Amino acid sequence: MSDKTKALHDLVNSSVSRREFARRTISGSLIATGALAAGGAAEVFAQSITDESILNFALNLEYLEAEFYTVATTGQRIADIGIEINGRGRAGETTGGGRVSLDNTTRVVADQVALDEQNHVKFLRTALRGAVVAKPAINLEALGIGFRSQTEFLILSRAFEDLGVSAYAGAAKLIDNANILEAAARIALTEGQHAGVFRYLIAVANTAVTPVDNKDVPPLGSPAGRLFQVDGNGLSTIRTASEVLKVAYGGGTSGGGFFPNGVNGDITRA
Repeated sequence: MSDKTKALHDLVNSSVSRREFARRTISGSLIATGALAAGGAAEVFAQSITDESILNFALNLEYLEAEFYTVATTGQRIADIGIEINGRGRAGETTGGGRVSLDNTTRVVADQVALDEQNHVKFLRTALRGAVVAKPAINLEALGIGFRSQTEFLILSRAFEDLGVSAYAGAAKLIDNANILEAAARIALTEGQHAGVFRYLIAVANTAVTPVDNKDVPPLGSPAGRLFQVDGNGLSTIRTASEVLKVAYGGGTSGGGFFPNGVNGDITRA
């Protein structure tokens, strides 16, 4: 065992430093220079993760959701309606999608969710100020669905909202500042309300949904479906940053799927 590997083992096994280790590594999802496997052990060199890093990670996801709902309800991008998208990192265009034909009930839901997601982007950008990351390149049609029918719109909306809830839930214990934790919790609760409505609409339509990963609980209408995204204890799903990006990247590790060139910020690898 090398000196660096031994130091890593000591850090993990120290009861005093476990939380700091978890915060800095985001459960092993952020790799600064990679991991080298040797004799079954991996040497991981992780850069420090701050509350700012976590908020910027969340902002990437909010950019995706805001773009999706804004395009689906208006045919416009968020920049077209005056929302700023500049910042640190590699900026990129949003491609794909168009206005979706929705019935009156779904239209009301979609319009309100679009407004909420736009406000989440503005809220996080204001909170981050000069440290804010730019909107990365986004491919809204990474899965080839979402815009050609109301059913497609509901399926993708449900996936986005449940993924967002699990991302905020996974980040909660890693946030140090109580005010930031409160703000993140309030956004997560809003995302949970969105997810509940979309899951209900899918259940009413008796639409079968394919799980996005092995942690996903599909809505009623699917095999093993449930009305809510919860486990046997009634607790919402938690995903690490790595697991969230794995879904968003379509199985890739540094980009692909909805983020062709990856996300911006400190947390970028699945």
